[in-house]
Amino acid sequence: MSKHLANLIAQKQAVVGIVGLGYVGLPLVQAFVKAGFRTMGFDVDQTKINKLRSGESYIGHIESSWIASCVEMERFHPTSDMSELSQSDILLMCVPTPLTESRDPDLQYIESTAQQIAAELRAGQLIVLESTTYPGTTREIVLPILAQSGLKVGQDFFLAYSPEREDPGNPDYSASGIPKVIGGIEPHSLKLAVDLYSHAVVSTVEVSSCEVAEACKIVENTYRSVNIAMVNELKMLFDRLDIDVWEVIDAAKTKPFGFQPFYPGPGLGGHCIPIDPFYLSWLARKHGMPTRFIELAGEINTSMPKYVVDRVADALNDSGKALRRSRIGILGVAYKRDVDDPRESPAFRLMEILSQKGAVLSYNDPYIPQLPSMRHYQVPELTSQNLTPEYLASQDCLLIVTDHSSYDFSFITQHAALIVDTRNATKNAVVGRERIRKA
Repeated sequence: MSKHLANLIAQKQAVVGIVGLGYVGLPLVQAFVKAGFRTMGFDVDQTKINKLRSGESYIGHIESSWIASCVEMERFHPTSDMSELSQSDILLMCVPTPLTESRDPDLQYIESTAQQIAAELRAGQLIVLESTTYPGTTREIVLPILAQSGLKVGQDFFLAYSPEREDPGNPDYSASGIPKVIGGIEPHSLKLAVDLYSHAVVSTVEVSSCEVAEACKIVENTYRSVNIAMVNELKMLFDRLDIDVWEVIDAAKTKPFGFQPFYPGPGLGGHCIPIDPFYLSWLARKHGMPTRFIELAGEINTSMPKYVVDRVADALNDSGKALRRSRIGILGVAYKRDVDDPRESPAFRLMEILSQKGAVLSYNDPYIPQLPSMRHYQVPELTSQNLTPEYLASQDCLLIVTDHSSYDFSFITQHAALIVDTRNATKNAVVGRERIRKA
């Protein structure tokens, strides 16, 4: 079976199926189509499937014209019919891995997808889990479910883990331009996965097991979480000392070795950094070991929205106004600059706290015309406001949460009555500097 699939991959005759067509799955479709493979895309969200079939993209950096061309040329077949899973030779699982209310791993999407695959699993297929998760998930959760099919791993079907490393909004690194770490359940699975990804990505990195590959992804994001927490804590300390943390970081990064700059912000956002470290801390607790560093970093980062709201209240107070009934304009609700992805954005926690304190909210984001419903937050029904001089002047305070490069901050500082800047976006502003407060 492994030789037959290896030949299909080598000749680019293997059909690559991607389960989960979000910010990870759809760029993977693009990478494999560009590599010369025919692809299938599976998603339970019929709205997404309908848009893709009509040639419409819902992710900013993937053009609708490209989707339409691929569908028309039958290089990409989007479907919500899971009975078609058997038509793909390879299935890449790119489903969400959120946290429960108690910050434990929520594997319901991995488990349900594995069960759907097991129901249609046939001999000769390669299954690769890409979703970020704790070490042991592929072997302890996914493999037993797939084995319910009666087929044997390494003989009838093959299983590997390769963590996604998507960076939305980064023009320098698309899915195909980022090295792929790959671990296999057994040697045949590893070789097939490496052969597959070698066609679609710049390079592959083989590791000895699925557990090493799973741990690799968790370490990457925990590293960022801990360092961001450090600069967030320094921001609060330096604020009391009347020291500009941004200037400190700019000075420190001139050192050509031993220092990598990380930047403070209003809280963590995105589908990885706010979540992944807690997968590792949960696994540590399961094995009777505390992870004080990771837990502390999580506490600091999740406390940042409250700190920002306190800074907004202080700025308004200095202007003789109370936070209650003040008009607060949120500038940017995407979780990072120049993307249309709002997942886990700190903007929603900020809105939640501000609403509870009686503020009157509005927002602008050129990438998000209407606030989407969110899993963990009560989101007001708002649409993006135009950044006219009249709108800016009408707000008691403008809160910069996401520093999109399309924003003209000179224009904004010229017309806004008061600005609280969490991103150092107004550092070059000349007019209106007296109205800017950093947070």
